Amino acid sequence: MRVAIDVRKLHDFGIGTYIRNLLRHLARLDQASEFVLLTTADDLGIAATLGPNFRTVHEPSGNYSLAEQVHVPWVLWREKPDVFHAPHYVLPPAVPCRAVVTIHDCIHLRFPQYLPSRLAYAYARASIWMAAHRADRILTVSEASKQDILHYVHVPPERISVTYNALDERFDASPSAHDIDMVRERYQLHHPFVLYVGNIKPHKNLVRLIDAFAGLRRDGFPDLTLLIIGDEISKLPALRHAVHSHKLHKHVRFLGFLSDDTLAALYRMAAVFVFPSLYEGFGLPPLEAMASGTPVVTSNVSSMPEVVGDAAVLVDPHDTVDIKEGIKRVLTDAPLRESLRLKGLARARHFSWEDSVARTLAIYREVAGR
Repeated sequence: MRVAIDVRKLHDFGIGTYIRNLLRHLARLDQASEFVLLTTADDLGIAATLGPNFRTVHEPSGNYSLAEQVHVPWVLWREKPDVFHAPHYVLPPAVPCRAVVTIHDCIHLRFPQYLPSRLAYAYARASIWMAAHRADRILTVSEASKQDILHYVHVPPERISVTYNALDERFDASPSAHDIDMVRERYQLHHPFVLYVGNIKPHKNLVRLIDAFAGLRRDGFPDLTLLIIGDEISKLPALRHAVHSHKLHKHVRFLGFLSDDTLAALYRMAAVFVFPSLYEGFGLPPLEAMASGTPVVTSNVSSMPEVVGDAAVLVDPHDTVDIKEGIKRVLTDAPLRESLRLKGLARARHFSWEDSVARTLAIYREVAGR
């Protein structure tokens, strides 16, 4: 079997994690099939890290460009794979072989107001619809996302398969006490802190998180700090306004992207991890926090209850008071914290990249054999 996979988003924040783990576990599970990776010029060497049955071909067209609608099918016509896997929602209609597409979520359809223009919305809607109806099989990362796809694109449910995300291998090794102390000193974290990790986007609901944090400080937590790890604050000016309006300049810290080692230490140091997102296809950060033994407060909507089970405090992300009270429960209830810690560690073990990629590989074989 020859499988072509578009890996141009290898270094993206969410889809990149999916692609890296897909490739890593395909290399472990299947040394017989041939995998052809469509990649940028900078990543042409990745095949050498995976195995002799992997090779790369240069795909110069940009993501979401008109050029990819023509050039990707041309590369596939030349390479003649049995199956092509598009790991995000763009699947050119002229693809000359059977195809599998991963649609991680329907956020552009659920929240079109967050897109830059009506044209961007039209492109996203048309691309998702076309990919869903053109593909032989649709993969998605949660039952919640499957229901959204069924709602928006109206395909038979048996054509959609759920393959869950899981923890990256960087969480296999815990940071040492020395490493944690180094991070504590570097960032001067000598008081309890609330942690958020993820993108800085409107649907992540960070303005309400800041409002809830301000309420916590008024309720008797004057030494508490909020750490926000992710993009630069300039990407969402409303955050800066929220910090100014509550006079929290010294108590809300935006640290941008951090190394994996630093992030692993911060997860373990946090008093509570809070993820009040309005919508997630899967939501990896709460799973990462649970695997680190950190109690989690997260939303009671979208895929979050499916991911965390009973191992987190669920709150209404539209209700600032509910977010505040959820955090307060964790901070003030020691037995609850310990229960969440133990349940979280157990819950994180339910998700396995090896299982998900094995299921994906079986789907490749099924589609190729039709």
